[in-house]
Amino acid sequence: MTVQINLEDLLRQLLVHPIETEWLEFKSNDADPKIIGQNISALANAAALLNRTNGYIIWGIHDDTHQIIGTKFNPETQRVQNQDLRFWLQRNLEPKIDFTFHKVELDGHPIVVLIIPSAFDRPIRFNNEAYIRIGSHTTHLRNYPESEKQLWKLSDTSSFETSIGLEGLQSEDVLNLLDYQSYFDLSKTPIPPNASAILSVLKHEKFIDQRDDKRWNILNLGLITFARNLTDAGPLGRKPVRIAKYLGPYKSNSRQEEVSVGYAAGFSNILSRIQSLAATDETFNGGIRKEEPRFPLIAIREIVANALIHQDFTIRGSGPIIEIFENRIEITNIGAPLVEAKMFINSSPKSRNDSLSSLLRRIGICEELGSGWDNIVSEIEKRHLPAPKIEVLDNSTRITLYARKPLSEMNSFERIQAIYLHACLRYTDGQSINNSSVRKRFGMDHTQTAKASRFLAEALAAEQIVIVDPNASRKYMRYFPHWAFASVSK
Repeated sequence: MTVQINLEDLLRQLLVHPIETEWLEFKSNDADPKIIGQNISALANAAALLNRTNGYIIWGIHDDTHQIIGTKFNPETQRVQNQDLRFWLQRNLEPKIDFTFHKVELDGHPIVVLIIPSAFDRPIRFNNEAYIRIGSHTTHLRNYPESEKQLWKLSDTSSFETSIGLEGLQSEDVLNLLDYQSYFDLSKTPIPPNASAILSVLKHEKFIDQRDDKRWNILNLGLITFARNLTDAGPLGRKPVRIAKYLGPYKSNSRQEEVSVGYAAGFSNILSRIQSLAATDETFNGGIRKEEPRFPLIAIREIVANALIHQDFTIRGSGPIIEIFENRIEITNIGAPLVEAKMFINSSPKSRNDSLSSLLRRIGICEELGSGWDNIVSEIEKRHLPAPKIEVLDNSTRITLYARKPLSEMNSFERIQAIYLHACLRYTDGQSINNSSVRKRFGMDHTQTAKASRFLAEALAAEQIVIVDPNASRKYMRYFPHWAFASVSK
């Protein structure tokens, strides 16, 4: 959904400015192609430094008085070296940007508006030279090394979250498209008394931004978290969470559905749907029968939150997929992890979507950075479940949670993975693992010491754990995860 620019409203707002600025240039008829190209470079670069969405050149306005005088310049008919003006300009700009010429009549006078998107991840160059605006003057960027340095750092501050998702919206459109009620409920703050105050809060949260024509853009952060319907959200239309339920352990007889609201607004609904679709088990406590979820809800919550936060939005395609089988749940998100899969518990936290993760932590949807996997593994160990499986596939990450399985049916790989994660979890608390802790991890009793020793030997042979003190007696042998000593030495 893209709403057309209201050019007359835009011009009226721009004419309010008493003088030309770094991002705004007025002209009467001067349309030298080379000067236009230099100004595109300068205005795009200056707009980026000033955190503006666009720069503008307007023909038909007197430079000094800002009187509307009209122009004879027609970008559609002007040619340069037997090429259309726009094509010639594009060919000489690097990187290419989607500038647009617009013709409009204002107070009976023909006006031409050139809208120039701001630079995104580097300076815009024209004929291999970058330009910048200083006040109302265009000059070489190389003469201002600090500004050039800032422009090269744009990629560090630009992100998916701050990019525009839907543009050119009226105030009522914004309020209809965003579930702002859910935002105020989750942030535990009262809803402001009027639309203007609500929009002000949404702008402060960087969900929306106001344009020069006083219309609104909804930024991707606002859409992905609080869209009432992501399928109406332009490029994010394929990002709703999909949930598939299979009748057995295989991908057959599926039932699929989407949770199409934004991730923050729809998070509790996602968890409710998983809980209602996943199998339960009967347990007896003191003769009382009770239905217990087959998969730990705390672990599901953390893994789903991680899938939402850590997906790579630069990769086109579907959003997170949750597949529920009789004996497992598979949760897949687009994008490879930023840390090695085996280091999920103990690595320093990294996120490719910092604003999204910060927001979801603040409103209580996910845990503090780095604590989510501790909670996942801890909950799994409490219930003596098989260790979760972490797979990095082609441009995606899949986490599998397993239902309860008798220890006698676990294979060597599953036992080794469980012991490795057990060692990682204990290491975060400053502890090692031993025969006793392994027995507790698998729900074994004190008569199964020899079996626990065999499991530890398997993990040691697979180089997933290391002995803390090789000189200790067998009874007091303790183990760390395999990377622990290398970590300490660093």
